[in-house]
Amino acid sequence: MKILVINAGSSSLKYQLFDMPDENPHCAGLVDRIGIDQSSITHHVYIEGKKRTYQVETSILDHEAALKEVTALLVDAEKGVLSNMDEVTAIGHRVVHGGESFSSTTLINDTVKEEIKGLFSLAPLHNPPNYLGISVAERIFPNARQVAVFDTAFHQSMPPRAYRYAIPKELYEENGIRAYGFHGTSHQYVTRQAAIYLEKPDSKIITVHLGNGCSITAVKNGQSIDHSMGLGPMGGLVMGTRSGDIDPSIIFHLIQERGFSPKEVNELLNKKSGMLGLCGFSDMRDVKKAIQEGDADAILGYELYAYRIKKYIGSYTAALNGLDALVFTAGVGENDPDMRAAVCADMEFFGIQVDHSLNQARQSDMREINSPSSKVKVLVIPTNEELEIGQQTYMLVKEMGNSNNEL
Repeated sequence: MKILVINAGSSSLKYQLFDMPDENPHCAGLVDRIGIDQSSITHHVYIEGKKRTYQVETSILDHEAALKEVTALLVDAEKGVLSNMDEVTAIGHRVVHGGESFSSTTLINDTVKEEIKGLFSLAPLHNPPNYLGISVAERIFPNARQVAVFDTAFHQSMPPRAYRYAIPKELYEENGIRAYGFHGTSHQYVTRQAAIYLEKPDSKIITVHLGNGCSITAVKNGQSIDHSMGLGPMGGLVMGTRSGDIDPSIIFHLIQERGFSPKEVNELLNKKSGMLGLCGFSDMRDVKKAIQEGDADAILGYELYAYRIKKYIGSYTAALNGLDALVFTAGVGENDPDMRAAVCADMEFFGIQVDHSLNQARQSDMREINSPSSKVKVLVIPTNEELEIGQQTYMLVKEMGNSNNEL
């Protein structure tokens, strides 16, 4: 069963094509820096155990343009793996926010699309491109089943003390205002991989997802018990353009004293804050380049980014009453040894010690970077949200069999 997975992030689009139940992709790729200068597509094709990589440098203005470029590559005579679009049985879409409506993988219909659209305000950087990806895929793949896998699902195991806010309870009961948690497919995937590596399914793990969006999760016995993001994916860690945690008083000050509209505040905190607001760059590669040139704002932004992560590690270690492993994943987590070192510095009290040479080694597979004396395993685990989404999509479609009834 050919399953195409589409994972639309705030400034990227990742994709993989599987022939399930085989977990090895036929092709995989990344459309990077969407809407930013120097956009690119890295397209990998796997044939008879050999990998061929194609690099495409082009201007990609939005996610619709990105998906059209991807589908052209899939059926390209040289670079493609499909003879036509009808070979695809189902498309698994990453959808960031499922609200109170969705707690599991779901077949997409018009009602589901309207629910996703209705949650735009809670995930303004993600649900709109997720929704657009679904709409474009429906046109390009009219015969394929469209399936939504929600980032919020993994965090449904959080207890009320973790997901409730200290506000009048009717706002939760009547309006669903609570912490939902995000990046669930990534946290779920690396948690499972870490437990296998540790040979300890009942382990206590902190998973740190660092990309353009950033989040951290406390995991006990394979279940999320606390998470840094809340009602929407703006809270918690410092991110590329999102503020992370701030004093709510700032919002009222901006509105009442500075004349900002609520829409302008939302735009400010979602799209103009984070690393972009601190130093003018949202991409960590650009931040690192500015640091090398002695940019004081970039240096401060980098330190603040790491400091926020350290604080969450401390609080989640307390919530877990111990820690077996600290896991770094996603673009920054996997590829920036300096950030990993900054986060783990001066953490000996928690039993966290990193081996410098292991941390600096350039590897693409799962690896251990802690020193022999470290009481806590420090792991770098490449996330594979696409495989997780593909597996969940495959299981749902398989359960449906050949029925055309919608769930």
